Amino acid sequence: MIIGIGVDAVDVQRFGQMLERTPGTRARIFTSEELAYAESQVNPVPSLAVRFAAREAVMKALGVGLGAFDFHDIWVRRRESGEPEIIQTGRAAILADQRGVRNWKISLTHTDQTAIAYVMCFGDHPDDPSGD
Repeated sequence: MIIGIGVDAVDVQRFGQMLERTPGTRARIFTSEELAYAESQVNPVPSLAVRFAAREAVMKALGVGLGAFDFHDIWVRRRESGEPEIIQTGRAAILADQRGVRNWKISLTHTDQTAIAYVMCFGDHPDDPSGD
């Protein structure tokens, strides 16, 4: 059962300018794993922008806004296959549990201009106690 859907788009150039103006923002928003992955790219800004979009999309899927949880409470990990996955901790995990979220799906894409994240969260079907 779909519990929520969220999508967010970030202007990569504006996001990069913000990171240049306030360098401490990187550590405040992103985990060390995300930063390491982004820094391995020729231009890390699109990768960081799409991960920021993912956080916003998760907030929308949960029906909450900025401040509902810390930026580090949601982050994007790359599986060995390259598929992104949402990792949740802290208040974000509590909110997701309260909403009945059992699974996340995420799709990320970016160009040099735009970064887009699409998120869906799923829960158990009310008529199926097994969760299938």
